[in-house]
Amino acid sequence: MGTLRVALVGYGGAGRGIHARLVRAAGQRVVAVVTRSRAAQVEADWPGARVLADVGSLLADLSDVDLVVVASPTGDHVAHVRAALDAGVHVLADKPLATTARDAADLVARGGDRLTVFQNRRWDPEQLALRGLLARGELGDVHRFERRWERFRPQPQDRWKENDVEAGGLLLDLGTHLVDSAVQLFGAVREVYAELAARSTPAVDDVFLALRHRSGVLSHLQAGGLVGAPGPRTRVLGSAGAYLVTSFEGEPTPFGALDDAYEEGRRPGEPVHEGWFVQGAQRTAVPAPTGGHHEIYPALAAWVRGDAPAPVDPADTVETARVLDAALVSAQTRTVVPVV
Repeated sequence: MGTLRVALVGYGGAGRGIHARLVRAAGQRVVAVVTRSRAAQVEADWPGARVLADVGSLLADLSDVDLVVVASPTGDHVAHVRAALDAGVHVLADKPLATTARDAADLVARGGDRLTVFQNRRWDPEQLALRGLLARGELGDVHRFERRWERFRPQPQDRWKENDVEAGGLLLDLGTHLVDSAVQLFGAVREVYAELAARSTPAVDDVFLALRHRSGVLSHLQAGGLVGAPGPRTRVLGSAGAYLVTSFEGEPTPFGALDDAYEEGRRPGEPVHEGWFVQGAQRTAVPAPTGGHHEIYPALAAWVRGDAPAPVDPADTVETARVLDAALVSAQTRTVVPVV
């Protein structure tokens, strides 16, 4: 196999805004797109690509397709992923794989070695930098992990993500990333306490999760769309110091002043930084890692060729879904809920 030939199911924020961009950056090719309203965009972006109105039409002819990427709304994932797997093709599903752990487990069992999930935040620079610090033992014994994904959007967008109370909302959208990050760093979760609210949208837009890991680490994870003063993006507390990331992807935050001051004073040859190693009043810039999202699609191509394992073990997403299922129960009962 030469260039990876990709079919996209969906051409919105995920399909066009994320996947198509990464496909192009990796020198691969989109050969087919399922979309009912964006044919002109597809033709402009990928001349010669087939444009199809439904998934069935795509799966009827996979002769020019190596990988199907399911980037449709979350509520459609189960049906679309199942159909693609039954057609015998390799499948990359956008996260979350499904809205419940039961449905996610069913898809993983059906998919075997032909299914993976787009947990792209594993390749975020802050995640890579933190993994390096932990591997080197520079934080000592970690006892708390905090990560926030907070925004101030008093006028929310009018999309399925904000309006679909079953398959939308920040618990499934951003909570999936937050929980996956915590589990990748600190292991399986033993119990969950959650507070969830819908403050400005029909779907949940205010999330607080407290996870007790089997390792003993406590993770506090937050996501919100009505946060006028977003907190520090990441704070990890250990016996030898802390790792601090003040801001994330350009979201305004008062804590970003620390980064601004460093960049303004950075001399030629000093590294671009990815957060801070902090010991009280002392802080040291953590050099940015070399990896990133550009590595995802080359890894997918190696997987499809049979040269490497899936970039993300889909079984991991079942564990994340179990945590989110427990979070829903916790929020409803106002109790700590074990993850089973």
